[in-house]
Amino acid sequence: MFGQTAVVALALLPFSLAQVSEGFEDGWDETAWPIYAPDCNQGGAVSLDTSVAHSGSNSIRVDGAGGFCGHIFFGTTEVPSGDVYVRTYLQASKALTDSHVSFITMPDAAQGANKHLRIGGQSSILMYNHESDDATLPDLSPQGIAASTALPAGDWQCFEYHLGSDGTVETWLNDEAIEGLTVQAGVSNDNAAQWTSGSIVPEITGVYFGWESYGGDTNTFWYDDIVISDSRVGCTGESSVR
Repeated sequence: MFGQTAVVALALLPFSLAQVSEGFEDGWDETAWPIYAPDCNQGGAVSLDTSVAHSGSNSIRVDGAGGFCGHIFFGTTEVPSGDVYVRTYLQASKALTDSHVSFITMPDAAQGANKHLRIGGQSSILMYNHESDDATLPDLSPQGIAASTALPAGDWQCFEYHLGSDGTVETWLNDEAIEGLTVQAGVSNDNAAQWTSGSIVPEITGVYFGWESYGGDTNTFWYDDIVISDSRVGCTGESSVR
């Protein structure tokens, strides 16, 4: 077993078949997993935590400050060129509130320069958000809110999502699909009207984990056992590299 970030792929295969996997057991490689804080960085912090972990001994801790400039993330640009599947174990110190926040952000070429596809919360539930047009998945109606779910705090959660090259979005929390966070051919989602009214098909160029608050909310998140691949790993799937 190796502790450093690795791309698991045969030399002659295209990168779209690669897998990035990290458990931070050999520490935090800041070259492979750099800090990301576009525009400003005031108050947030990223560190290796040797006292809290989902597996092994280490995880990455993100202390997120309030306000947009309190944002801070860490992550990688090593993402597949087609379908993207991301699995991370995460732990939030506090429950999400009604305020809009993000704990994953992804530069998205489909939205234009310096715009992001964001995953976080609002109205106390998990949601997606386009930075460019502020569209949300699900719609933040009472029905849309009910179709998503809260993120439990104080314990490790397995969070997974899939972004398809055809615009598919699938999301799982602890192996359970989230109806309101699903957009897929042949699957009905009456609470995705805002999301599907546009023509944006994500073209992400990186995946970054952390915290961004558009109000005053603060939080601490831990991340461990991250896998980025072109196929689903699942919560019990072993990272090829630890």
